[in-house]
Amino acid sequence: MLKFENVELLRGGRVVLRDVNLEIHSASKLGITGSNGAGKSSLLQLITGDLHADSGSVAIPRGMRIAAVAQNLEVTDRVAIEHVLDGDGELRRLQSDLHQAEQAGDGHRQALIHGKLDDIDAYAAPARAAQIMRGLGFEGADEARSLASLSGGWRMRLHLAQALMCRSDLLLLDEPTNHLDLDAVIWLEGWLGGYDGTLLLISHDREFIDPLVNQIAHVEAGQVRVYAGNYSAFEQHRAIELAQREANYRKQQREVTHMRRFVDRFRYKASKARQAQSRLKALARMELIAPAHIDSPFHFDFASPEQLPVPLLRLESLSVGYDGQAVLGEVNITLAPGDRIALLGANGAGKSTLMRALAGELVALGGERLPAARLSVGYFAQHRVEQLDAAASPLVHLQRLDVAAGEQQLRNFIGGFGFHAERTTEPVSRLSGGEQARLALAMILFKQPNLLLLDEPTNHLDLEMRHALSVALQDFPGAVVLVSHDRHLLSTVADHLYLVAGGRVTDYDGDLTDYARWLMDRRRSSKPCVPQRVPAAGDTGRLRRQVNAEQRRKLEPLRKELARLEAELARLGEERTRITRLLAEPALYQDGAKDRLKSLLVDRGRLDRALGEAEDRWLAAGEHLEQIMAQSAEG
Repeated sequence: MLKFENVELLRGGRVVLRDVNLEIHSASKLGITGSNGAGKSSLLQLITGDLHADSGSVAIPRGMRIAAVAQNLEVTDRVAIEHVLDGDGELRRLQSDLHQAEQAGDGHRQALIHGKLDDIDAYAAPARAAQIMRGLGFEGADEARSLASLSGGWRMRLHLAQALMCRSDLLLLDEPTNHLDLDAVIWLEGWLGGYDGTLLLISHDREFIDPLVNQIAHVEAGQVRVYAGNYSAFEQHRAIELAQREANYRKQQREVTHMRRFVDRFRYKASKARQAQSRLKALARMELIAPAHIDSPFHFDFASPEQLPVPLLRLESLSVGYDGQAVLGEVNITLAPGDRIALLGANGAGKSTLMRALAGELVALGGERLPAARLSVGYFAQHRVEQLDAAASPLVHLQRLDVAAGEQQLRNFIGGFGFHAERTTEPVSRLSGGEQARLALAMILFKQPNLLLLDEPTNHLDLEMRHALSVALQDFPGAVVLVSHDRHLLSTVADHLYLVAGGRVTDYDGDLTDYARWLMDRRRSSKPCVPQRVPAAGDTGRLRRQVNAEQRRKLEPLRKELARLEAELARLGEERTRITRLLAEPALYQDGAKDRLKSLLVDRGRLDRALGEAEDRWLAAGEHLEQIMAQSAEG
């Protein structure tokens, strides 16, 4: 058991952690959450010994093997796969011992060491290291590359691979998905799901952390509080805690009303595609979790663009690449206001190249890019963050964009991105990675674009900022094209998916669950193929017509079932509205009404579950109907 007792930590005269008491049992899976700068990483550094408590103690069992991702290793010419193998300390120790025994000509000792190597399956270690590297996006040829030849992001992937290679009892991961694409995130989730040691995981990716942890340690105001369950369960606990404060409850109701508008745009439209059905589920979940985020420091809206031409942009048979070599060819895309598109595809397939082509940063090798006369592009990518002026403050950055704007107007705008008081005048060089990303995003939105191109916008953003971004994007009247490894952001924003693979950009008919399933199948088979939700049918002629006729006969009972489920949803919704009105009564928050308040909160929780179950049945029936209608149309 790992134990923190009365731990206090000071940094630069500021109290980071105070009176922390925490017990972590063997094989626990603990997710650590909290805002940027709250002290999450400090908890892990106290375990690794990189930091030492100013008072109190951190007790670590003797002999515990701890694995963590190295942050600042010397860049050398060491071969990549050897760097990964270095993660297995026992393997390297035995190999060193064997070398010494061979030099000494000690045959007996060599035999003993070979036995120990056999016990740890050492001869399969290179294959295991290669498998981890493949999962994190490396190609076979990368195994022989040196660390010095890799970019910073790929070196971080290699450090992660080294940590996974370790035969550890305790695995410490601090934002492991920051430098990964969606494919690698999905692989890592599967790998961690099979890890049998103790896991401490800091992550701002709710879809990633949810299935992996069974406890949440929330760090806030220097305190650490542990909640049972995953992140979704934590949000429910936190919502109830905040609701018991009357002012917060009123904020919650406003936020729920705001989110419900988005959900209602999609509700009861069973003919929609599977992607839209998935988005409806995600938006409905956002409505439920909204109360847990009413104390977020981030609240911003996208200003309406001055012009919304239709279409905004067309790519016609476009071919783009570098140094005369095409990366993508025959790209045909039309973007109009209201479009919400996400790009899927493996790392290196060309997603960022397509984003640069949409932004007009690449010269076409063939075909045409046809922008509207009043197209205004807001393009967020990592290089935008790197181009910030290190000596200038957030306020100065905005003043350069609009010299006529008043200082208070600019402070009000940037306050929604979490910059208040002295943080607005701090030089960029003193800002954290998350703060720099927020500033770059704020500058893009300040220009009121009508086309947003967001290439991994959530890197270094905490959960509250990601939630605020998801909410704000719902109201944006222009078009959005998104590349992200954050599945929650993708599912709440995008209702159309494109697959970038094999030098082409094609419609993808499935949803993110289908895409994850295809990735797993492809890895198992090791055969490249085009992912599809439903295998192409080859039946033709009379048999096909008979099948379609049978499918059409099924439509009527399905439509009746949909009508019944819609009536049930309406009834449950009316009951929930009634309880919501009761919960809004000020008298309910007096000392003598606590029992009634708890009873109503329980009733609302019961109705939320019933609504969720009814909506799942309605979605399933709608999807079944959609499939039959599509099959009938093909016939």
